[in-house]
Amino acid sequence: MTKCFFCEYKVEPSYKDTANLDKFLSPRKKIVGRERSYVCAKHQRKLTKQIKYARYLGLLPYVSYQGVR
Repeated sequence: MTKCFFCEYKVEPSYKDTANLDKFLSPRKKIVGRERSYVCAKHQRKLTKQIKYARYLGLLPYVSYQGVR
């Protein structure tokens, strides 16, 4: 198993870093699970909270309807 992204670079998930948070969202902007993102349990919990807070502040979208009619 590969090492957790946040453990490897010794950083914590932050709502301000939307470029990094976007890596852990599916094309439909759903939060990707641990199996696909290879993030440890501790950082997955923090990541989820930070993504939800960034959505609340309007930094990230809740859903994406690209190409859907």
